[in-house]
Amino acid sequence: VDGQPDDPALRSQLWGLDFPNPVGLAAGFDKQADAVGALLAMGFGFVEVGGVAPRPQPGNPKPRMFRLEEDAAVINCFGLNSEGHPAVAARLSDWRASRPAELGPVGANIAKNSDSDDAEADFAAGVRSLGPKRDFIVLNVSCPNVSWSSALAKQAGGVEKLVRAVKSVRDDMEWPNRPAPPPLLLKIGPDMDDAAKKETARMAVACGVDGIVCTNTTSTRPTHLKNPSQKERGGLSGAPVKAMALQTVRDMYTLTEGKIPLVGTGGIASGKDAYERIKAGASLVQVYTALAYNGPGLVREIKRDLKELLAADGFDSVAAAVGADNQKEK
Repeated sequence: VDGQPDDPALRSQLWGLDFPNPVGLAAGFDKQADAVGALLAMGFGFVEVGGVAPRPQPGNPKPRMFRLEEDAAVINCFGLNSEGHPAVAARLSDWRASRPAELGPVGANIAKNSDSDDAEADFAAGVRSLGPKRDFIVLNVSCPNVSWSSALAKQAGGVEKLVRAVKSVRDDMEWPNRPAPPPLLLKIGPDMDDAAKKETARMAVACGVDGIVCTNTTSTRPTHLKNPSQKERGGLSGAPVKAMALQTVRDMYTLTEGKIPLVGTGGIASGKDAYERIKAGASLVQVYTALAYNGPGLVREIKRDLKELLAADGFDSVAAAVGADNQKEK
């Protein structure tokens, strides 16, 4: 447990939410919302649970997760195993009822059931079921471990149609006891070419999404991987995806002209990595694989080093450093 209050320089506000620090836990770690309180107590500034599908589904057959220790990486092919909306919503509701005010936001990453033919209905159900229990919602349309995600990406205008439909559902709902509807974020993958990035940025701005999570795991395999498990199918995370994820943040910040807050994730394992992602344009960052390798103390280390790096460059807040590299290039 990290009992130390976060330095004021690490605090920020986005979408009307207060983040005690910008270091969050990415989706995929606490899929069923079993450990939200314990994870926030470790010092995370926010936690994203899920992905969560409407109905329970087992995901892909085991083994479906592989540690590539020599590469500081993980390959997972979980296939969005989920206990479903009712179970996760109940846990989130219990957490919300007893949540200490000083802890950071909790978001829900939502997806569709693999055997469903109606993505719009499944994602809309996620907004209805989990939105009232959570601070923000992430649309997971980039998971490399389910066939429907790639199929959706190949449909001309498929993702935009889905985003507009889900956003309409959110906007038409009443949200009692909160000043505004929960922000709607879009999670994108690192494998897009320049044309796809441009189209994604255009769509995000046109649809009015509130944020973009950059990025999911990659289905590619860099040639420098050493561990034999590199041959396993699934999404690769950790150090090998770092450069791709960083470039995606840079590109999306430029393409959206900094109009949409970005959450940087993928290969972040130090305060230096987090700071690099922030200067590239991310307002928040997330870790996953590095936590599995380095343990809970990593969170405190990232925050400590990030505070020092901000001060060394004369920034009095995280927000002041967001996109700083982009400003230099201009």
